[in-house]
Amino acid sequence: QVHLVESGGGWVQPGGSLRLSCAASGSIHTIRVMGWYRQAPGKQRELVATITEGGSIRYGDSGNGRFTLSRDDAKNTVYLQMNNLSPEDTAVYYCNAWSNVHDDEHDWWGQGTQVTVSS
Repeated sequence: QVHLVESGGGWVQPGGSLRLSCAASGSIHTIRVMGWYRQAPGKQRELVATITEGGSIRYGDSGNGRFTLSRDDAKNTVYLQMNNLSPEDTAVYYCNAWSNVHDDEHDWWGQGTQVTVSS
């Protein structure tokens, strides 16, 4: 079992910044990829950014260079720094961890944190 706790969402004006945090607990050693997805009303969930256990980072198209993913291994936490936010970034942001042990795969999700960008 992997448990994910997100924090850092909220309301921000266009052009502002937010930093999301996701702390993992439980079977940390089974996590192979960790990161963020988002889902806006009426849209499908989409990739924001992920990082592998080896440190390779992949960004989705949504950030367009405005988002930065980082990780603190000592805290089992990943961070998503989001700059120059626009109303189009309004969504529920979900932390995700993909675990794989002997081909036994699981997707773990946090409860989601709302990000609202508006004036």
